[in-house]
Amino acid sequence: MTASPFAVRDLGVTPYRDAWDLQKTLHAQVAAGDAPPTLLLVEHPPVLTLGRKAREGTNIIATRDYLHTQGIEVLEVERGGDVTYHGPGQLVAYAIFPVGRRVADFLRLLEQATIRALHDLRLEDARPNPGYAGVYVTARDVNGLTYDQKIASFGVAVQRHVALHGLALNVNANLQHFDLIVPCGLTQTHMTSVQREYDLRGLNRTASMTEAKDALTRAFHTTFAQYDWTLPAPAAAGS
Repeated sequence: MTASPFAVRDLGVTPYRDAWDLQKTLHAQVAAGDAPPTLLLVEHPPVLTLGRKAREGTNIIATRDYLHTQGIEVLEVERGGDVTYHGPGQLVAYAIFPVGRRVADFLRLLEQATIRALHDLRLEDARPNPGYAGVYVTARDVNGLTYDQKIASFGVAVQRHVALHGLALNVNANLQHFDLIVPCGLTQTHMTSVQREYDLRGLNRTASMTEAKDALTRAFHTTFAQYDWTLPAPAAAGS
């Protein structure tokens, strides 16, 4: 059997700051060629993170005092995108992978892997939404208005040709926590989850985090099977 080109580490439930520190440590090692590319799988206690487009947190609806009483931390991070929520029941996958200048291609591969995993989980309508990062299922009418249904969010940073951060897939997350924000700054979008889709479709299934991790890991192996794992050579001094 061919050895996997990337390692997979399941961190269970880990505070965001701890996983962030681990990402940065692994990132430095991968960029230096001292560690293999690594996919981290994790759930976080409730936290809001502000990406580079977050505009001072204006898409946070709840007051900071209320968030503090609920034990929900707000952190500014180096990924792209706006504000997003992480919490129990959400599968977060951090792909510490070489990217070079192929950022758009890398994002499409993350998208494809997530869609493959969702198809494996019997949500065959999972798809991209042109013009928006993330993965969606079929839009729904709510009180006469049509809302996109977003099930997975993306946000990455690329430093020294290696990616940080990745994707967040709602498996059985508390979707009410998304009411604290305008997710990714999108006002015509509702957040959904694997469990919510099972329930609305009458599938009589329970969304399992273990099953979701297995599906996503398989999807990453398939999607990145032909990936170029080489890092660009460092620029010569004075060039």
